[in-house]
Amino acid sequence: MNLCLFDLDETLLPLDSDHAWGDFVVRQGWVEPTEFARRNDAFFAQYKAGTLDIHEYIEFATRPWRDRPADEMQAAHMRFMHEAITPAIRPVALQLVQRHQAQGDLIAIVTATNEFVTTPIGRAFGVDHLLAVLLEKGPAGNITGRIEGTPSFREGKTVRTQQWLEGLGHRLQDFERISVYSDSANDLPLLELANDPVATNPSPPLEAIARERGWRILRLFD
Repeated sequence: MNLCLFDLDETLLPLDSDHAWGDFVVRQGWVEPTEFARRNDAFFAQYKAGTLDIHEYIEFATRPWRDRPADEMQAAHMRFMHEAITPAIRPVALQLVQRHQAQGDLIAIVTATNEFVTTPIGRAFGVDHLLAVLLEKGPAGNITGRIEGTPSFREGKTVRTQQWLEGLGHRLQDFERISVYSDSANDLPLLELANDPVATNPSPPLEAIARERGWRILRLFD
């Protein structure tokens, strides 16, 4: 069996779903738009620069909606999928996932975006295994604004991947080929686990690393 791990944002999608969800929150009227949009953009810039404090970001990003009723949030996410995500899912990205599925690979999406935003997106790509940032819940089931366990971000992606594989009774050594697709240098620890690392729609820092190391470069959305 081979293993295939996909980053999500700007890898399988030509956008960042976390940032897009923040824009959606503004359109919903749940926040004061100017300041929230400013901070949302600032956190996104920190992510791009590799300096994001993901715990601070999750507290900020979940604050406008974490106490809203579950049925309201489910309806809102359906609108978000319809407005922002479904139109952005390109056939070429679906075909890439399906090619690995046809080869019988064990596949997961490993993303630094939280589980609420990404669970429906993983289903839209037909991927059963999603390793996303887990949101801590209080005794009443409410989201606290904190992260549960290790966040699937930077080195945490490798930790979460190994934990997931152990839960399935696997180890990295079990796989002849390990493919990792990502656009971001934030995912360098995960890419370095692979014997088939693929810089996918790479950011300039990742493209420079990929060229230096002779990694494949794939541009899905050109």
